[in-house]
Amino acid sequence: MRYLVTGAAGFLGYHLSARLLRDGHQVVGMDNFHSGTEANIQALAAHAGFRFVQHDVTVPYDHAVDVVCNLACPASPPHYQKDPIYTAKIAFLGTLHALENAERHQAKLLQASTSEIYGDPLVHPQPEGYLGNVNSVGPRACYDEGKRLAETICADFQRLGRVDARLVRIFNTYGPNMRLDDGRVVTNFLLQALRGEALTVYGDGSQTRSFCYVDDLIEGFVRVLAAPTNLGPVNLGNPQEFTMLELAQAVQAEVGMVTPIQYRPLPVDDPKQRCPDIAKARTHLQWQPAVELAEGLRRTTAYLRPLSQR
Repeated sequence: MRYLVTGAAGFLGYHLSARLLRDGHQVVGMDNFHSGTEANIQALAAHAGFRFVQHDVTVPYDHAVDVVCNLACPASPPHYQKDPIYTAKIAFLGTLHALENAERHQAKLLQASTSEIYGDPLVHPQPEGYLGNVNSVGPRACYDEGKRLAETICADFQRLGRVDARLVRIFNTYGPNMRLDDGRVVTNFLLQALRGEALTVYGDGSQTRSFCYVDDLIEGFVRVLAAPTNLGPVNLGNPQEFTMLELAQAVQAEVGMVTPIQYRPLPVDDPKQRCPDIAKARTHLQWQPAVELAEGLRRTTAYLRPLSQR
């Protein structure tokens, strides 16, 4: 089949494109390198089935494909807060243009949504039916509300029978090919530990996250697309929770170095708990994460170690 992957130079875009190519599909990768890296595209370009198009998804485009995978959007707070207006434009216009391209060519669409649509949740763990607790005027709103609006227009295209638009709500994911300045906790901790620096913990470190290794997440994408019917929003993530201090200890154990903890104030609207209810994915897709945190950290450390001194 022919796939269009927007955000192909990003972390998830790279891994999804690589998986589709391994499975024998053709992939058009689209990116403007706003937050992706040219190294990821160079790695994909070695495959004969890959073609790259440099393009800004806030501008309409037209590519005849069977499936559109809309992954274009900066996803870490430092990146999406750097230009919040542009982030909101990517979330809305980028999704609208992906839907319009899919409609023109009668293609299926996979929309990369996020656990951030739940905000700082009052329900734990978070099932797909939870409507969220989001601050619409906070510093994270450009991304949180942008992704919520993206879900809205996908659902409307779906309701109107215009596009089979499939929504995946992605919880914290990590692995090789993340940017060194990604700004999320796994890369922050691993790079700090590898460099012998203090690990930066925000708040008292009791807030929790769940960490899904990237290969597991991409398998979830593939199964959502292969499902015979549209399941509506599907949580994809690891339901095993860790506090930030527990993650710090796991990173120190992997790197083999005990570095001090440096505590800093908790950012505005930072969620206290974040953990997916994946009953829907287990029941309908027979999907659940297979890679334990220790193994995922080992693989990610192997990728980051030679880059950590740059």
